[in-house]
Amino acid sequence: MKNQRRNPLTLTAFGALAALALAAPAYAETTAVDSLKIAFSPYADADTIIASTEPLEALLHDVLLEKGYDVQDISMTVGTSYTDVGEALSAGSADLGFISGGNYVLYSDDCDVLLTALRKAINKDSLNAADWNDGTIEEYTDDLSTYYRCILLAGPTEKGRELQDKVNAGEELTWDDLNSATWAVLNPTSASGYIYPCLYLQEKYGKGISDLDNVVESDSHTTSISRLAAGQVDVCVSYGHIRIKNAPVWESDFGADGPMAEQTGIIGVTEGIYNDMIAYSKTSEVMKDEDFRQAVGEAFIEIGNSPEGQEIISVFSQVGYEWGDDANYDGERAAQELLKSLQ
Repeated sequence: MKNQRRNPLTLTAFGALAALALAAPAYAETTAVDSLKIAFSPYADADTIIASTEPLEALLHDVLLEKGYDVQDISMTVGTSYTDVGEALSAGSADLGFISGGNYVLYSDDCDVLLTALRKAINKDSLNAADWNDGTIEEYTDDLSTYYRCILLAGPTEKGRELQDKVNAGEELTWDDLNSATWAVLNPTSASGYIYPCLYLQEKYGKGISDLDNVVESDSHTTSISRLAAGQVDVCVSYGHIRIKNAPVWESDFGADGPMAEQTGIIGVTEGIYNDMIAYSKTSEVMKDEDFRQAVGEAFIEIGNSPEGQEIISVFSQVGYEWGDDANYDGERAAQELLKSLQ
């Protein structure tokens, strides 16, 4: 995992702390907590996550202090993979983890849901891929959503264009169409980067990702998009709002020779996936304290409701949090069981 350095609090973060402090009850005594270790899944590359979450350490410390807990050391790391974070929670080397539903199900014997993330809904939600290809990039709406969809996104290669054209003409893609393409996927614990695309292929063709002839595993969604832009792959699988995040830098950062709206197209859409979460480790000593867990959950909800906090967590495409429930991820468990039966 990559360590995040502690940095001075920004002026905007000071404003957030002042606002939260005014709303928080005063505690005559505080309980000292030695450390709180937080691990982030690689939703983007590690450097981007580290830069975006720099103010969070001090912000979280001060909000928890207002709740009666003086955490001496808050450390934040970015996992090298989704599995890396699940294993850290399982071992107790991370107290909290920002993880996907798919990863949670794999490690739920040793961790539990604290909070479920909220996301902005987007203006395209159809299961018909062609409906997404109207020449515009998706947009966020004012609504909040507890689920998202995975998309199969074709790029500007000759094969990618061929697949897009066929979908937009209303023709059904065959297995041979898809198998002749090169795919970028994520680790098998990623919901939108592997699990749900695999289920999509199974339901439509009776085959999975492991049956494709040409597959490249990426370490993050950003890497997959980079490969798509460079023409190294024809198709990548990702979350439905991936183009909102990457369209502004498609040419400048990824070197593409045209706008993302013109060069990419959706060729498949999955069923809804319940949002990612903040999970806590059952093997962590500090998280065994139910009162402290409650305080941590309240702190993240308050931070997620503040403009400064929303700016920080936007790197995860999250806009806030609500209390989580393990039962909400039973659909994910069913998906995992189906995948196991196919192997």
